[in-house]
Amino acid sequence: MCFGYDGDAALRESLERKGASRRGLLRGAVAGAAGATVLAAGSPALAAKPSQHPGKGHGHGRQKEVPTDLISIQLYTLRAKMTTDAEIQLMLDQLAKYGYERVERAGLYSYTAAQFKAALDARGIWASSSHDGISTTTPNGPVLDPAKLNAKLDDAQTFRQKYINVPYLNSNSKSDWQMWADQMNTEAAAARKRGLRYGYHNHAHEFTIDLGGGETPWDVLTSELDPKLVHLEVDLYWAYTGGVNTGAADPLQFAIDVINSAPQEVRQYHVKDRHGADAALLYGQTPGDMADLGLGVIDFPTIFKAHQVEEYIVENDTPDFWPAATANTGFRYLDGLDF
Repeated sequence: MCFGYDGDAALRESLERKGASRRGLLRGAVAGAAGATVLAAGSPALAAKPSQHPGKGHGHGRQKEVPTDLISIQLYTLRAKMTTDAEIQLMLDQLAKYGYERVERAGLYSYTAAQFKAALDARGIWASSSHDGISTTTPNGPVLDPAKLNAKLDDAQTFRQKYINVPYLNSNSKSDWQMWADQMNTEAAAARKRGLRYGYHNHAHEFTIDLGGGETPWDVLTSELDPKLVHLEVDLYWAYTGGVNTGAADPLQFAIDVINSAPQEVRQYHVKDRHGADAALLYGQTPGDMADLGLGVIDFPTIFKAHQVEEYIVENDTPDFWPAATANTGFRYLDGLDF
């Protein structure tokens, strides 16, 4: 799940429609070996232009590292320990202690935007980004609601955010994805006027749903979202898992191709690991499930070398041990990571 949306269920549903087994495909596959060749699984978006965005400031082979001040965490990761005011205050103290200078919001809890910003400010933490759904009302079908949009943008401006991202969409209808792309373009134009960058956050079902003729939701989104207005916040676990479940020979390369082939800029990563085949023996975890950073099989340095971003956001929807450990482990893993 991401902020209350069940990406795992959406993926499972899309695979079941194809007659595939989640256990056989999602959990049973071991990470692809480095250097294997990706299979594009018939997706036009991934088959075209495999290197459109070669990355930001590679340094032409010079070693890079993840900057401390670009490390964030999606607060949904910590939701189990942020249910009361006392827990929220304690968790924010812990994040500051671990070294976090920014977070990505997943709602406001019981606070107003101003109150939550004050709590973050007191600890030197910036809510630089948020997950907010499309602002629609549905009396006669989903229609963009200007009042909801303005309220969402008002909150983002209160926090002085840089980014605002749609966390989840799901449908088997091409027309729905086209409608959503149009709505996101409209919202993104309004956000741009407020000084905000507007993005879309993926799961895996965008790559596995067949809308007809092999076309996927990812194909529709990347062809219809205005690259001048909308960026991508690529969730690396879900992109990698999309590779596993479309039969890619190398899921890592599949994820890199997702990043490089999109016309939209990839400005943010959700850095979320994936348990390998030995997870049950080593950690008592289920192979294929989300993993705390460094305990899984995803080769993040290779991805970061291929494309650098403006934020590296730690996330694990189902922390391996306890939420604070996930936050600490994630920061320790990323801080100064060489690639």
